[in-house]
Amino acid sequence: MSAPNRLTTSTSLLVINLTLAACVATATPAPTPAPTATIIPTATSLPIPEPTLQPTLGAGFRFSTYGPPSDPGPEYWDSVGQQMAEKFPDATPQAIWIVSNFGIRGTIFTFPGTHDDFNIHFSSQDKNEAALTLFDQTGLKVWLQVEPGQVDVNELFRIMYAQYGHHPCVIGFGIDVEWYQSDGTPEGKPVTDEVAAEWVTTARSLNPAYRVFLKHWEQTMLPPTYRDGLLFVDDSQQLDSFDAIIDEFAAWGRSFAPAPVGFQYGYTSDQKWWGDLADPPGDIGRRILETTPNTESLFWVDFTVLQLFPPQP
Repeated sequence: MSAPNRLTTSTSLLVINLTLAACVATATPAPTPAPTATIIPTATSLPIPEPTLQPTLGAGFRFSTYGPPSDPGPEYWDSVGQQMAEKFPDATPQAIWIVSNFGIRGTIFTFPGTHDDFNIHFSSQDKNEAALTLFDQTGLKVWLQVEPGQVDVNELFRIMYAQYGHHPCVIGFGIDVEWYQSDGTPEGKPVTDEVAAEWVTTARSLNPAYRVFLKHWEQTMLPPTYRDGLLFVDDSQQLDSFDAIIDEFAAWGRSFAPAPVGFQYGYTSDQKWWGDLADPPGDIGRRILETTPNTESLFWVDFTVLQLFPPQP
């Protein structure tokens, strides 16, 4: 089943975004525009971060509001990122930070706001600002991820940027494709080359340094040939052995090479074998790097992170 044609919409959105960017860059503030039907979180007046080179390898964790049994706070997550990066030579701390959760047909952002699309919902409190502010100071880099449901991903990018685009720790956006155009089942809809290119264009219109990651466990769910500006993340689980997951990840890397790939690992369903390893995050990560040379990112999942990286009392 093919994705809908959004090239006309993409062109219009690009023109709108470029016009808005020009307004932000004007030295003399423009008159306040008349209210519109759509209200999204207000961006801060801080300047757009300068483009920075991406690290050769990012290592860290996946964060969500529903994954860990409790949230120890920003300092804890920063520490996990630092500890993961220390396991691999020349790695820098990096995280997938999920800011919208799938909800029925749409998505629920974990920060306050309003929108005229009734499938876009918000939380009463901002659950991300404190952590992102700390990461700005410590150097941990962040991908902001959405679980979009049947909401336009380009609009979700704009909402995230309005809320968090002033943070230099943010290096791009991510889509969990299992929830893309989902009817409630965690399978998603295949992403075409045209749709992937549109998403990258939207991200770059907001910040030229931004990239986009696409995440799934099936290669056929991701664009067949488009590669520019993308990172391909495999979150496969329920493998029978250490060797089985390494083979799975290596096949993923070959499928998208020479484009960069990343991996989420450490799921409870695989603990039957990784629980016997001396250093599960490091041991698995080093094997991945040995067998998949185009690896750019390694993320331990938050479902078991408190076991492997216990909070300090």
